[in-house]
Amino acid sequence: MISCQNSRITLGTAQFGLAYGVANTAGKLDLGTVQLILARACSNGIRSLDTAIAYGDSEQVLGAAGVSDFEIGTKLPEIPEYCDIDVSAWVSAHVQESLRRLRVECLDSLLLHRPGQLLSAKGDKLYRALQYQVALGRVRRIGISIYDPAELDLLIPHFPVDLVQAPLNLLDGRLESSGWHGRMQRMGIALHVRSIFLQGLLLMPAERRPLYFEQWAALWATWSAWLDEHCLTPLQACLRYALHIEGVERVVLGVDSVEQLDEILVVANEGPIPDSYRVLQTQDAALLNPSRWKLE
Repeated sequence: MISCQNSRITLGTAQFGLAYGVANTAGKLDLGTVQLILARACSNGIRSLDTAIAYGDSEQVLGAAGVSDFEIGTKLPEIPEYCDIDVSAWVSAHVQESLRRLRVECLDSLLLHRPGQLLSAKGDKLYRALQYQVALGRVRRIGISIYDPAELDLLIPHFPVDLVQAPLNLLDGRLESSGWHGRMQRMGIALHVRSIFLQGLLLMPAERRPLYFEQWAALWATWSAWLDEHCLTPLQACLRYALHIEGVERVVLGVDSVEQLDEILVVANEGPIPDSYRVLQTQDAALLNPSRWKLE
């Protein structure tokens, strides 16, 4: 019997097109491994994929593997700053190319990877171009991918969207503390959460954690003690937290192997975690936003 929680999982595919994540040791996955992962996901009720034009050749790999049984969301890269660029034609060309690479006729969602561009001089044209792709039947929903809920304060009042993809994990309670988690539910905006393992950092043993993260030694001590207190593995804690948050339509996560996916499928059938998780949360963007990590 397939768990209803499995259907809330979206398989992230960044590692299908490039070596992605601070904890990645497998590098970019080969086509055979990708096909095995997709087959296992599909047979267990996972029918949603998340990709992006910026994820190397992820879209081509997915197209070659065969993804007609999945709903697919992709993301547009940053729009060029050319003075004379035809924004609508640029968006249309990228969408058509994504459809060609993926070998599908329609995308479930089209997100902006750099939604702050909606606030630029080209913002209105960009927003209308997204809407036009829906009107053409190439895309079902439009949305934005954000790093910080504070972005929503500037964007949502002026550019209503169907879907928001945002980071959320046991350390990152900004969606809730900002009030946007509840507001999106009331507004009917679908919420997809990613980075539930913080690019794999939350699953890494202490001895493998890069030196950059030693500045949060007190937090890691609390994290370790909390896991021990509740007899949870990091995978159980992270996944059970994300899957039991009300109002989350999809939980986006990536895997490097079929074995990793099998572990996730087992945990997805388990119950929620204790409410005491709030002792783990921080507002420190230097930890929560991977784009600010200084790992060299």
